[in-house]
Amino acid sequence: MEKYTHDTVVPFKDSELNKKDQVAEMFDSIAFRYDFMNRFLSGGIDVRWRKKAIKELQEAQPKNILDVATGTADVAIMMAKKLKPKKIIGIDISTGMLDLGRKKIENLHLDNIIELKKGDSEAILYADASFDAITVAFGVRNFADLEKGLSEMLRVLKPGGKLVVLEFSRPKNWLFKKIYPIYMKVAAAGVGKWVAKNQEAYEYLNKSANAFPEGVQFLEILNKTGYAHTYAKTLTLGVCSIYCGQKP
Repeated sequence: MEKYTHDTVVPFKDSELNKKDQVAEMFDSIAFRYDFMNRFLSGGIDVRWRKKAIKELQEAQPKNILDVATGTADVAIMMAKKLKPKKIIGIDISTGMLDLGRKKIENLHLDNIIELKKGDSEAILYADASFDAITVAFGVRNFADLEKGLSEMLRVLKPGGKLVVLEFSRPKNWLFKKIYPIYMKVAAAGVGKWVAKNQEAYEYLNKSANAFPEGVQFLEILNKTGYAHTYAKTLTLGVCSIYCGQKP
């Protein structure tokens, strides 16, 4: 499988751990501030982005959903409320993020619908054709092997099942294109250092987003991996994108 630039971007350049283990360690260290940082850095727009991504599944009304890189379960919780599925499984490699997600789910009394498990997107522990839909919000850029992760998700999708990916992209508006990278480099890293006490983590999130093969390139990768009926929608002047594909 082909390797991409973002596959080699890691949170801690001096660490001897592989990317997967570094990402897990990084998210464990910032878990307690992750939700706050998302709302703060995006001005709350990230909530709207997630809602728009979920809307892509509204027509299909999936009953069994897998939420990959579920983090603190934001998307899983939104889907439980808006789509009313029978079951949502959320997987993530960060124990710290999952612990916080479980608390949120318990407080909202959604334990009967959402179940969070430690799991790897590149080795999903479910049988072929297990899910009607799969979602990934701000997680694919953290895959150590993008094509392997996409192939695994395709494997566990039922025929006709839909994949919805929400990910940062690079703005196309000429003015925003100049301003946005400066904001992400200075503000995100600075606020990360101040609030989460982990500047490296937020610098990594910026670098991994910049290295990610977005737009048409990502759609080509989805097609290459075996997805059909692929399309993309840009949000907020191109800062974020929704990518969708279907299992033939």
